[in-house]
Amino acid sequence: MTPSGDASIHASAVLVGDRGILIRGPSGSGKSRLAFDLILAGRAGQIPAVTLIGDDRVRLTVANGRLVVQGVPELAGMIEIRGLGIRTIAFAAEGRVGLVIDLDAADAERLPPPQALKTQVSGLEIPRIPVGRGYAALPLVLAFLTTV
Repeated sequence: MTPSGDASIHASAVLVGDRGILIRGPSGSGKSRLAFDLILAGRAGQIPAVTLIGDDRVRLTVANGRLVVQGVPELAGMIEIRGLGIRTIAFAAEGRVGLVIDLDAADAERLPPPQALKTQVSGLEIPRIPVGRGYAALPLVLAFLTTV
């Protein structure tokens, strides 16, 4: 990423209440699916309202000591729904990242050590959920958001 934050990364992001969730993982790992599942969970009242920030590519910048995620303008409000294609949905311009989800994470464990539940992004420590290949991410994210 350039210092100006002009470069984008391959990731998706949603805004849950006032917390941005950055969803990372290799192509085909389910980033778009998790983003849409979270939107549906928000609509069902399981968690606060969820709004798409960006799907497939997002920009990360540091502002006032916080990590901020923004969608890229050319994909604003677009999300891939496997089996339906690219769909349009309401979106937020940006959010402060309060959680990182790493899909297909090699270090995912049944009882992860505390250091696995944090990551460094642009020099900032952010809570993290590592999700192993083949495991459902949604229940882990819902548990994170609804338990202490």
